[in-house]
Amino acid sequence: MSHFMNKTLLITGGTGSFGNAVLNRFLKTDIGEIRIFSRDEKKQDDMRHEFQAKMPEVADKISFYIGDVRDLQSVKNAMHGVDYIFHAAALKQVPSCEFFPIEAVKTNILGTENVLTAAIEEGVKNVVCLSTDKAAYPVNAMGTSKAMMEKVIVAKSRTVSADKTKICCTRYGNVMCSRGSVIPLWIEQIRAGQPVTVTDGKMTRFVMSLEEAVDLVLFAFEHGQSGDILVQKAPACTIQTLAEAVCELFGADKSKIRVIGIRHGEKMYETLLTNEECAHAIDMGNFYRVPCDKRGLNYDKYFTKGDAERNPLTEFNSSNTQLLTVEQTKEKIASLTYIQDQLAKDTN
Repeated sequence: MSHFMNKTLLITGGTGSFGNAVLNRFLKTDIGEIRIFSRDEKKQDDMRHEFQAKMPEVADKISFYIGDVRDLQSVKNAMHGVDYIFHAAALKQVPSCEFFPIEAVKTNILGTENVLTAAIEEGVKNVVCLSTDKAAYPVNAMGTSKAMMEKVIVAKSRTVSADKTKICCTRYGNVMCSRGSVIPLWIEQIRAGQPVTVTDGKMTRFVMSLEEAVDLVLFAFEHGQSGDILVQKAPACTIQTLAEAVCELFGADKSKIRVIGIRHGEKMYETLLTNEECAHAIDMGNFYRVPCDKRGLNYDKYFTKGDAERNPLTEFNSSNTQLLTVEQTKEKIASLTYIQDQLAKDTN
């Protein structure tokens, strides 16, 4: 963690699942300060009390800032003296963004513009923005707003020297047991004696843990170049497989899983890299790096005779990646702290 020694890190949307995971990972390191920026004072107060109770010796490293990424001035107020930013603030729920798409525009697109504008003005050294697989070939308002967010990130990276402010983007799929995700809902249904509800069992989704989400952001922080989009080579599973794995772990009857139909704006599978991005994606082991197009608007000077050899990689989606079995999914889920805590509650 030498990059963070005595540095100040700002996390937008910091009271969410990602912000909590970063605090748990970073607070006991040699980092100087972590600023939590969000608009919900109740969540901030809950987080303040939680970390004062469980990490009292380092809780004073956390600073809380009330504000909204939609308001440039409130972002600027939290930016003074910041070295690095993890930009996680977003509207993420697909159905709610379908009904209120302009709200998604205000937070996901204009909010990102505000964060990057303030970061560049303040001379922040490194900004990592969090995007989603729904931004690739988007069909819903949330994905479309995140796709435009990525365009803002890449465009902003062209306007500032990477020596002054490096701007990267991570794109990942479903984070298991994060706030608003489906596994906690299923656990509630099981405890209430209700059937586990799935939208469509044949849907496939990438699966990753919060720890893996943090790992991806740190990888982008250390290895990304300005304008890059970075993704993890994540496995996937069908929704049916995921539901059966949860049922088996929590002793529910998986024969009673009930299909309720696809919700507004949902896709049957998600994409982490489009076919077009795959043409120039760079394999970095457990990750892919998609460099941004550095050409200017004068296309004539970029003409070259013949075609460059294309990367053989094609679209990387949740149906053509490694598909986990029920047993493999159970093993992955059972390793999560949240699941271990929930199973312990049922045992006590």
